[in-house]
Formats: sequence, structure tokens, C-alpha cells
Amino acid sequence: MPTVAEQLRAAREAKNLSINEVVEITKIRTDHLRALEEGNFDVFSAPVYIRGFVRSYATLLKLDVPQIMRALDGELGQTEKFSEPPPLTDNEKGAVDFLTLQLSKLNLHKGKILIGAAILVVIVIGYFGVRNWRQADPSANIPPARVESPARSSGNTLPLPTPAPRK
Repeated sequence: MPTVAEQLRAAREAKNLSINEVVEITKIRTDHLRALEEGNFDVFSAPVYIRGFVRSYATLLKLDVPQIMRALDGELGQTEKFSEPPPLTDNEKGAVDFLTLQLSKLNLHKGKILIGAAILVVIVIGYFGVRNWRQADPSANIPPARVESPARSSGNTLPLPTPAPRK
């Protein structure tokens, strides 16, 4: 059975299309089209580009697209670079990733109920907190002030006036 690259090249030549005509129609770069027809998939950085270009090219050439895509997946599975999907990150999963995953599993209706309940709890706590804050006497914990006047003036301060007798 011919490879995907051979099928694409043979179909293009059967339709008497040049590489430049295919480039104009599909808007796929010339070097990418040549790599597809040569079966040189190392030019591409990810298999998603290869699949998209092959799908567009096969559609233009009126080939059996599902059959071509199955054959392409088989060929990509045999390459070292594209045999399995690349990891999205090099970092290990942490607590935030776990929490995000669990939140994404929530049913939207149940999630709305949980969020509504959490907001209600915050409002109730805030109401009672403000109410108690306003009722508390801020001067309750301050001890009464004691004013002591010195018996004798040392000369550094002015003496306090003596109160006038009341009549």
C-alpha cells in the first residue's frame, strides 16, 4: 500500500497541478507541501499541523479523507517524534491543579447552589460582625486616667491654680 506522501503526490500529478498552484489554493507553504509529499514529517513541530495540512491537501485532491487520515495516524505512530502526544508542561501537578480538576468536574447546577450558599454565609458573617463592631464600646478597655499634681513645684513646671471656694 502506498504511503500518504505517495498518494498525495500521485493525486496531484494525476490532476496536473503544480506545487505552486496547490500553494495558491491551500495557502500551505511550499516547503511544507514538499515535506508532505516526501513524507518528511520532522519539518513540523507538532502532529496537529501535519493532520491539518494533509486534510486540506486531500480534500483539494478529492481523495478519501477518512482513509488518508487513518493511514497518516498509522505512519505518525511509527515515528519517534510523533508517536505520543507531547506533555503540555514539564511541571509536576500540584494542589492547584488537583483543585482545578475537581472544580471542573462539578455539575453547573450544583456549582451555582454551592456558590450561592458560600455567598450567603459570607453575608451573614459580615452582618453579625458589623453589628457587634458597632455595639462594642471602644473605650471599655481603657482604664480611667489619674491626674496627680505634684505637692511642691520644682520650678520646672507651672503650678496648677487652686480652685476658688464656692459660695
